[in-house]
Parts: sequence; structure tokens; C-alpha cells
Amino acid sequence: MPDTPPSVLLIDDDLELSALLADYIANEGFRVEAMADGAAALERMRSGAPDIVVLDVMMPRVSGIEVLRRLRTFSGVPVLMLTARGDDIDCVLALELGADDYVQKPCTPRELVARLRAILRRIGGARAQAASDDAIVVGALAVWPQRRCAEYGNTLLTLTSSEYGLLEVLARNAGSVVSKAELSLQALGRPMGPYDRNIDVHVSAIRQKLAPLSGGRPLIQTVRGVGYQLVRG
Repeated sequence: MPDTPPSVLLIDDDLELSALLADYIANEGFRVEAMADGAAALERMRSGAPDIVVLDVMMPRVSGIEVLRRLRTFSGVPVLMLTARGDDIDCVLALELGADDYVQKPCTPRELVARLRAILRRIGGARAQAASDDAIVVGALAVWPQRRCAEYGNTLLTLTSSEYGLLEVLARNAGSVVSKAELSLQALGRPMGPYDRNIDVHVSAIRQKLAPLSGGRPLIQTVRGVGYQLVRG
């Protein structure tokens, strides 16, 4: 039997735009459910998460940022945010709260689908690659690719899919510097754009979940002008 098409939950109160995007996404081979209310969408996801969520920041009653904040208390489903062009504060805040990526409005349906596929391809590819992998152990850090989870000091880390992807790439290359461009390709599944802050924000979030090394040094160190390095401790 053929594989079931990936499911997308589109949450946007702009009904005209939502209908346009939903039709295009469906024509590209996805199963799409559209909702206009953030609170109702949260209740919907408590009973079963889609494969990926597209979430608009600007919505009445419950904003997209608040929906994301509440969603991350019970689900790690990948989330692609729709943000207003030029509103860097919303973009950074969404990433800090656990969004996997964002697209700035106005965007083309083609760009949106490309981002959706990049996220799903990254997650699916990592799972396939990890099928026969053992744990990656770097000091007190253990990364389990098959389960897409990580422990630090025997404590399970709560990571979004993007955070996990970055940590796995850094762990596989422990002791070596990985450029931001390469991290974007390997962990986020897309080239790094100009003025793109995704990697920096995700790494900052990961650091907050990892205890520092002796002397207060972070486990993930910045190599200015190049990228990041996960040290061996």
C-alpha cells in the first residue's frame, strides 16, 4: 500500500489566504486541515497531532505565539510559523519558544511548501539514517538517533525537532567546528539565508538546557565568524 501523505494543520484566521494555501498544499500531495481559532486548534491537537503545523502569529483571541507556548507544554510536533515581514521580534520569539522555522508574509505557496518539505525531509531522513545507529556519547551527553532524543548527565532533555537535529549534528562532529551554513543544511534541511538567525537562536535554547562545563564554559562554544563546536569536555 502507498505511504499515507503527511498531514498539515494550518492555523490562520485569514480565511481567504488560508483557503488559497490549503488548496495549494493539498495539490502538492499533503492532507490539510485548516482552522481559524488558536484555542480550538490546541484542543484539536490534544487528541492527536498532525505531522506538521503551520501557525500564523497574528490571530485574535489567542495569538500564534501563545498557541505555540501552550502547544510546547504537551507536544513536540514540528511548527512552521507565518510572521509579518520585518517583524524580527516575533521571528526570534517563535524560535525561542520552540518553532522549527518561519516564513515571512507575504509568502508564495510554493515557498511555504518547500519549507514544509524541508522540515519533514530532515526529520524523516534522520530517522532512516538512525535505524541502525547506536548512541552518540560525548562526555555526559548521549544522543540517541533512533529515538531522536538526548540525555545530559542521565537527565532526558526536552528538545524541539530542530534543536535535536542541531545537537545531533554537533555531537557527530564533536571536537570540530561546524559552520552555520552546514548546520542549516544538515539540521534544518535548507540553505542558510541572509540575516538568518535561526541557528543562533536554536543553539542559545540548547545551551540553556545543558549544564556548563567546569569553569562555566558552555558545552557548545561559539567560533566567531565560523560556527559552533561541541567540546568533548
